[in-house]
Amino acid sequence: MSCLDHAKVEFDLVKAVEAVLHYSKSTGANCVIIDTGGEVLYDTSATNACEFCKKVQTLLKDNSFCQSYRIYGAQQSIRFGGKYIYLCPMGLVNWASPITVEGIMVGAFISGAYLMMEPSELLIEEISKKFSINKEKLEALLSNLDTMPLIEPSKVNSLSELLFIISCYTSDIKYFKYIEEQNNQKNLSNIADYIQQLKNMEDKNSIDRYPLEKEKRLLSLVKLGYKAEAQELLNEIVAHIFYKTGGNFNLIKTRILELLVLLSRIVLNSSADQELILELNYKYIWEINNIKDIDKLTLYLNKIFIQFFDYLFNFNKIKHVDAIYKAIDYVKNNYLKKITLDEVASYVQLSPAYFSKIFKQEMKMNFNNYLSKIRIEKSKTLLLNEELSLIDVSYLVGFSDQSYFSKVFKRVVGVTPGRYRACKGKIMPISEISKNDGFCHKKIQK
Repeated sequence: MSCLDHAKVEFDLVKAVEAVLHYSKSTGANCVIIDTGGEVLYDTSATNACEFCKKVQTLLKDNSFCQSYRIYGAQQSIRFGGKYIYLCPMGLVNWASPITVEGIMVGAFISGAYLMMEPSELLIEEISKKFSINKEKLEALLSNLDTMPLIEPSKVNSLSELLFIISCYTSDIKYFKYIEEQNNQKNLSNIADYIQQLKNMEDKNSIDRYPLEKEKRLLSLVKLGYKAEAQELLNEIVAHIFYKTGGNFNLIKTRILELLVLLSRIVLNSSADQELILELNYKYIWEINNIKDIDKLTLYLNKIFIQFFDYLFNFNKIKHVDAIYKAIDYVKNNYLKKITLDEVASYVQLSPAYFSKIFKQEMKMNFNNYLSKIRIEKSKTLLLNEELSLIDVSYLVGFSDQSYFSKVFKRVVGVTPGRYRACKGKIMPISEISKNDGFCHKKIQK
């Protein structure tokens, strides 16, 4: 539905609405059209994805964050060349593409919002902490999670690409063409400058040697996510190839293909979809073999570089979240038995070292500490059942040693399991417990 006067809109709203209706009907994905202030101009209402968000917002004093995040997503989509995938404060994935007129953003398409794993209490816990909302009030919303749509990361990427196409159709496409042409000319100019530098170098022996160190540095920069620096170094290596081969086009293509393989290996080793990357490799090799012009070959390599880089970082951010959610779900369903980091990493199809790294980045604690935290939280409920011994409780939450369970419990909760049971879970912070009080402070509120 439209909520603003068409006269206030700086682009063809009718055309934009027609486009998103087809998009929404064919994909099942909800999509809104916003202006630069984040106000909704049209909402397809294809799903009930935002019903959960709306109900959460009724518990907040300030519920303007959805509008703020829409503006943020739209602005980032301009920055990243027309498409941007992000998570909203509710942990739901969205994607945005701008609407431009004469190169200026005048609106945007925002599509989503989806969960990327089966719903659990994790989302409720995170929202409760983030917005300081009473968890009991949020518990009532759990039933709404069951109706929320789920989506695979690969589908998010495809839907983002499709929304970008609609953006180009609706926008004055001059902006996108201008940005692409500007980047192409800059890269060709940089390569020409590097070739000239090589010609002016006095140490010809260094020119004869392939810049292996630069190649290693390039791969390192790509892994670290330094896109601009990596692009510059790639241009230097291409310039060396052009200069050293003396314009032999077949030899140039061979060297370019070698670079392509190296770049694709980085993506393959980053937990990316191997079949997809191998398919892309085959496509790229076939298309490179059919290119007959050096400039076109250079621009095509840069296009591949950008696509690999975006896949490695923009898309993998979503894959990381998906992997973390799956790992958390696995822990919560299997905490009562022995769980290892290697086992969970295998479950989410990541290497143990890589999984350990991204888990700590996302959760702000290492995997073992998180596992202990979950087990202790589960033990709190069991401790209220006085028919269970402390040994039984420790065993039921995955600890094989009661003394170790007690040690971890006190570290996490602040009191021993025995004190927690005696207080029936109504404990006070250590600083507020009287030294003369054997168990619970008399001021504890029921």
